Amino acid sequence: MRNIFRFSRSSGSFRTTAARAVLAAVTAAVSLTATTAFANNVIVLNSAEATLSLIDENTRQVVGTVPTGKEPHHLMPTPDASSLIVANSVSNNLMFVDPKTGAFQRWVQDIEDPYQIGFSPDKKWFVSTGLRLDRLDIYRFDGKNLAIAKRLPLATMPSHIAFTNDSTTAFISLQVSGEIAAIDLATQTVKWKMKVGKVPAGVWLTPGDKFLLVGMTGADYVAVVDWRSQKIVKTITTGKGAHNFRSLVDGKHVAVSNRVANTISIIDEDSLTNVGDITGLLPGPDDMELSADKKYLWVTFRFAKHVGVIDLANRKLIETIKVGRSPHGIYFFNRAPVTAPNGA
Repeated sequence: MRNIFRFSRSSGSFRTTAARAVLAAVTAAVSLTATTAFANNVIVLNSAEATLSLIDENTRQVVGTVPTGKEPHHLMPTPDASSLIVANSVSNNLMFVDPKTGAFQRWVQDIEDPYQIGFSPDKKWFVSTGLRLDRLDIYRFDGKNLAIAKRLPLATMPSHIAFTNDSTTAFISLQVSGEIAAIDLATQTVKWKMKVGKVPAGVWLTPGDKFLLVGMTGADYVAVVDWRSQKIVKTITTGKGAHNFRSLVDGKHVAVSNRVANTISIIDEDSLTNVGDITGLLPGPDDMELSADKKYLWVTFRFAKHVGVIDLANRKLIETIKVGRSPHGIYFFNRAPVTAPNGA
């Protein structure tokens, strides 16, 4: 098994002199931007522009724009929080940046089609979904380095990831086939698949791993799955395009973005009911992040080139911030704790 935490100038898209020149130019631009970056920025990925925006959380102003690889969709901190990993799905690489400032650290090549990424809770496994390649790549992680364990064919369009707390199982949504796949991480095999509905996207485990929640982007509800018996036991009506989840870190509620209805629903994880909707949003609410004081929920609007700030006390959108095209993943360094991959 090979260590992939390295530069790979002889493989993939970096086999030509021209491509190496592009990498050098991007690295130089990132380094230049990083020298003026503010501390404790909010980092937003603009997937259609191959950039990330740096937003000062206090002033809510964009203070910098940093080039990335092509189509950066999702991001995830390393277990020691020393780096933030940006997954560039079309460039087939990972970009490591400072989680506080967005300053460039290094590239990691030969990661094919990294759409969604995540570390298992025990930090032994790193998983990457290949949305366009219909594949799941599973890496062993020793605290510093990654080594490929298995490239697992997984049709069709594997998208979002959720891990059981004991790190034995990863759940993967398959958007086109309308299924959820349960992956045994120790053996890197598919334990089972089950049909859940039209265009499943975000996946989320309720406290104690009791139920698996699945956002139905092709419908208007969240499916509640008893994953041990592989049965849908309930559906929770939210809004059209139910897509992605974010814990509100109170031990009881999780938010789900409804990308077509342009709303965010709050789900009670005990009663498995929708206890309220946040309306008046811009088009395409997607990934969400919670401020450290738990007072504000930030959300990316995929179809509006903006990020929104929601006051959770009155559940109102209080501010919008213009960023780049198709903003997707979002990250705070001083984020409230969360145990699942960010975004989808």
